[in-house]
Amino acid sequence: MILAIDAAAGSLTWLRSTGWTALAVLVFVILLPPRISARPGALSARGLLTERAVRTDALVSVRWHDGIAQRMILRDADGRRMEIDPNVLVRNPALWHRVDTDSQISLERGTLLCGATALRQLAQRVDRETARTVFQISELD
Repeated sequence: MILAIDAAAGSLTWLRSTGWTALAVLVFVILLPPRISARPGALSARGLLTERAVRTDALVSVRWHDGIAQRMILRDADGRRMEIDPNVLVRNPALWHRVDTDSQISLERGTLLCGATALRQLAQRVDRETARTVFQISELD
């Protein structure tokens, strides 16, 4: 759109078009959200150039990071670390179910030393949002 405005104003040059294109690519890279996926025992986030994964059946800690954007920080027994937006799990109950099931394994094994409260809070939030959605769909709101 900026290219079109610049061209309509008659001030578009090769240098300016290259600059606008570079700016558009930079904004795209910054704003591109990671793809979150889960399989039994693992949660992974794949970005444009990177991929991070943690073993959800061997979690050591789960912590909340409050700030402008709320984040959940997962750390596994192998030392890997991953940050995830908890809203991703709230909006996708199937993904949350996979993470919750595996985190229960971590609790049973005794590897999850810190974070049971954070997981319980997130579980309550997911249950609330799921119930709200069911009520809205069935028009019982």
